[in-house]
This record gives sequence, structure tokens and C-alpha cells, in this order.
Amino acid sequence: MTPVQRFQAVLFDCDGVLVDSEVITNGVLRGMLHELGWPISREECVERFIGRALTDEFDVIEEHTGVRPDRAWLLEFRDRRNRALAVELEPIPGAVAAVAAVAAAFDGRIACASGADRAKIELQLAKIGLADAFGEHVYSGMETARSKPAPDVYLAAAAGLGVDPRECAVVEDTVAGVTAGVAAGATVFGFAPGGPAATAPAALLGAGASRVFADMSELPDLLGSGRPRHPRT
Repeated sequence: MTPVQRFQAVLFDCDGVLVDSEVITNGVLRGMLHELGWPISREECVERFIGRALTDEFDVIEEHTGVRPDRAWLLEFRDRRNRALAVELEPIPGAVAAVAAVAAAFDGRIACASGADRAKIELQLAKIGLADAFGEHVYSGMETARSKPAPDVYLAAAAGLGVDPRECAVVEDTVAGVTAGVAAGATVFGFAPGGPAATAPAALLGAGASRVFADMSELPDLLGSGRPRHPRT
């Protein structure tokens, strides 16, 4: 008997899953927080801010600096960040090939669902050559009512693909992202490659990831994407 494929679609986070951007972006943020008078360490900046929408953390910034970030400050951050990404950004090793394999196996039913603003997501996907792979199925948490760890962006991605979120696999690398995927009803695969910006495997499992893996080349097999699927009835 031909085995049934386990999932209907695959939803990818972007930062830390497809692109090695977290250290770059967090470094820009840390520099700007220092300018506001918060001598935050590299380790604390990673722990506090990676995986979360910066606009959701304005209270924390104000608490430590006495300054409430405004729109001008946010736009300055995004401009500095984008200029750094345009020069320094690299794909996560194996991510481009993994996306191609998954897209082929799932008949193109893939999406990129990130908590970042759309301009950043599109810049990054274009820089590593994955813009065409995702096409119109790019979703920003900045365009939903709530960003991660709320499930909204994953629910939007599943709806955009026309699939039940409970039949989706999500690929995530942060606790906030795993929490969002689980809350959407998806099965979450936690990516933990190690390094200064990576979340520990135990933390991803604790947030509800069903599996944790360290190398993107493993992903197609983990998803069972080599197996043919039966039509839905």
C-alpha cells in the first residue's frame, strides 16, 4: 500500500531558518540600544529580542532607557538593519536546497511566515534566491492582528495555501515561533543549529516542537517529503 504523506503543506519561518540574519539584525539593535543609554550585553540582547516583534518590546526599551521608541526610531532601525543585511546576509547552510526539495515534493504548497516586516522578508528571500520559490505566499506578522508568539501569521499562511493548519508542518528556530506554530495547530519542527543566536534544543522541545534537528539537509526526510501522497477525500 502506498504510504500517505503526513502533511499537506510546509510553512517556513525566515530569520534563523532560511537566512543567517539574527546576529546581524540583533547587532544593529544592540548598537541602537547603547545609543539610547542601555549597555545591554550581546547575550541579553539575543535572549530578550530574537524571535519577537520589536514593536512589542517598546515597553522593555522604555523601562531601561527612559525613552519610548517612536516611528522615526523604528524606521531608522529598519534602514540600518536593511543596509547591513544587504551587505552581510548569507543563507542558512543547506536551506536553499531544502526549500527546493520540499517545494517539489509538496507541489509548491510552501509558504514563508515571518514575524518581520514585509520589506525585510522580501529583501532576504531575494538576496538568497528564494523569492520565486515562495512567490505570493509570503506572510508578515506585522500585517496580522498579533505577531508571534500568537498564531496569526501561521493561520494566515495556511489559509493562503488553502489548507487546514492542523495539516501543516512548521519549521521554526525560536521559542516564540514554536509557540505560534503549536497554537495554530501545526506540527512544529525545531531548528537548532547551534551558535550565538540559536535557541537550545531543550527550549524548543519545551515550547512544543515535535522534533529538533540541526542540519537543513535533514529536513526533507524529516517531513517525509519523499513519499507520494493520496488525494484528499
